[in-house]
Parts: sequence; C-alpha cells; structure tokens
Amino acid sequence: MLVLDRFEGEYALIEMNKRIFHIPKSFIPKGAREGDVIQIQITVDKDATAKLKESTGKKVTKV
Repeated sequence: MLVLDRFEGEYALIEMNKRIFHIPKSFIPKGAREGDVIQIQITVDKDATAKLKESTGKKVTKV
C-alpha cells in the first residue's frame, strides 16, 4: 500500500512498507491529499527504448 504522507517543496513523500519515497508533485493526481492511498503504474516505453539504443549506439541490457 502506498500512502501520500506529506508534501515538501516540489515533492510528494510516499510511504510504502515504512520507507519514504520522494516523487515529483507533478506525478500526483490533482486533489490528492495527505493520508490518501495512491496507486502507481510503471510501464516500459518500447519506442523510447529503441530510440535510446539507436542514439547511443549501446546495447541496453536486460534487468
């Protein structure tokens, strides 16, 4: 569970498993308040990855 703990400057501090993560405020939905439970979805941008590989000439390794 991710809980919006508080705002500090340009960051929202998100608590998960007793750890705090600093997320830019711009990533947080408008109207979110301290104490709200939030959800975060992470996706792979395959087009941007391909462009990065082309521009750097390096191979991106698997994680």
